[in-house]
Amino acid sequence: MSRVNLKNVVGKKAEINSDILVLAKELNIEICVEDQTGKVLYPLPGDVSTFPIKLDDELLGWVKGGPNAVIIANLLSHLAAKEAEKKNLGNEVLNLYQELNVIFNFSEKLTETIEPDAIARITLEQAMHSISADGGIIVLWNDDKGQLEIPAQAGELLFDKEKIRKNTSLLFKIAFGGQSEIINDFSVLREKGIIEAGVQSLMYAAMKVKHRIMGAIILAGKKDDQFSAARLKLMITLALQSSAAIESAMLYEKNIREVKEREEAILRIHEVTKKFVPNEFIRSLGKNAITEVRLGDQVEKIVTVLFTDIRDFTTLSENMTPEENFHFVSSFNARLGPIIRANRGFINQYLGDSIMAIFPESPEDALHAAIHMQKAICELNNERIGKGLPIIKAGIGMHTGPLIMGITGDESRMDAATISDTVNTASRIESLTKYYKSPLLLSAETQQHLNGHYKFHLRQLGSVRLKGKHNLLSIVECINGFEQLEFEKKLSTLSYFDEAMRCYREQHFENAIIIFQQILATDPTDQTAKFFMENASRFMRHGVPENWTGAEEMLTK
Repeated sequence: MSRVNLKNVVGKKAEINSDILVLAKELNIEICVEDQTGKVLYPLPGDVSTFPIKLDDELLGWVKGGPNAVIIANLLSHLAAKEAEKKNLGNEVLNLYQELNVIFNFSEKLTETIEPDAIARITLEQAMHSISADGGIIVLWNDDKGQLEIPAQAGELLFDKEKIRKNTSLLFKIAFGGQSEIINDFSVLREKGIIEAGVQSLMYAAMKVKHRIMGAIILAGKKDDQFSAARLKLMITLALQSSAAIESAMLYEKNIREVKEREEAILRIHEVTKKFVPNEFIRSLGKNAITEVRLGDQVEKIVTVLFTDIRDFTTLSENMTPEENFHFVSSFNARLGPIIRANRGFINQYLGDSIMAIFPESPEDALHAAIHMQKAICELNNERIGKGLPIIKAGIGMHTGPLIMGITGDESRMDAATISDTVNTASRIESLTKYYKSPLLLSAETQQHLNGHYKFHLRQLGSVRLKGKHNLLSIVECINGFEQLEFEKKLSTLSYFDEAMRCYREQHFENAIIIFQQILATDPTDQTAKFFMENASRFMRHGVPENWTGAEEMLTK
């Protein structure tokens, strides 16, 4: 009950003052009213009886007068009670308004963030301010991690975080029971070191959403009976509001995390898919991702197709286990693959000991790649020699022409396919590297598409008729990929080689042999010059076939 001052009830400025005087006069009662301090509010001289004016058990003052003055004393006690009720009602309305204002402002603050820990900090700050606690803490249970978390602590350090985490089961009994209360006996918490010795008051409110207990707000005070039921009620309201906000924030974070994980999974799928179907192939179809391609998508382009193959691979593999064989091929491909990509090409297929690559931009890219591949194989051979292993020989062949790239198959099983005679021709040219004893061959069509900006050193090897083909195919050798000393020898005899080949084609075999011998005297390792010299010698001994035009006839594929 709020304290009432008797002067407010019967003082000169009080509204009831004149009414008391009129009543006393009508009842013929002479009175004197004094407050509890003895101050006279209504004066009356002489010896009189004294009657107390009380509000509950609290003495507010006295009425002095005759026997009938007790009527006035009782009336004033009643009026004081009414005044107290009015005052209490006013205080309740004010407190309610203040609580509503606190809740409204708190709700606005919660809308300013969607981060769970930030919401916890805002909640604790508001509770500490509204309830006047000395220290506070918020504990939450993380279902995913299976552990207690403490997202916020404020005021004096009256709680030990580490001790809280070590006594999870005890905290569960107190704060996770779903109740909210003022704790009178918290000796166990002191014994465990969870709260400081100076704590005299403790109150907590459960943070819950529907029937799920998320955690609790716990406040501590250093005075006895520091918290009231009204303050607990306010804290419960704050706890419920913040619980809903934290739950929403956690769901939002979870959704964002799941979306991010799905995006990352899709990106990983795309990254993996790119290794099976190159991006360049997809882009050639006018698409940005493999998910956009459809069965039947196709495009025709002029490209350069390159094949490389390990020579005598069967012989090499005979001395290896299947696992050694696999690692050998994998390490070989791992060296050449990056070179192809670095020169704007992409690998269409790994074919065991062979590679098929496509260069959609320019044949210079393919030729640069081939030259660097030759040098990479030389480096690999130097390593193998150091390990006592046999050296590797590889042939590279390329051809430029139209190619259809597209998606074939059926709705249940699609595949990226290349369909063109250009692919077959490039493969056949690669196989000619064994015949001509040269590591790098290209077709005249590829040579025609070279813009001359780069300095490639080429040797014309004449024409060949491939098995099953009617048209002749002109073959060109590139010597840039040979090791430096061998390259310099071939470069120095390049004009002689061209002259020897002219004599060879015109069937002046004796002159061709003489020039080839001169070349071999300078460069004994020139196997291609040796090949044509032996052919010329055979033609001189046995004659040339009927209708021979200088073209080589390939009887096998």
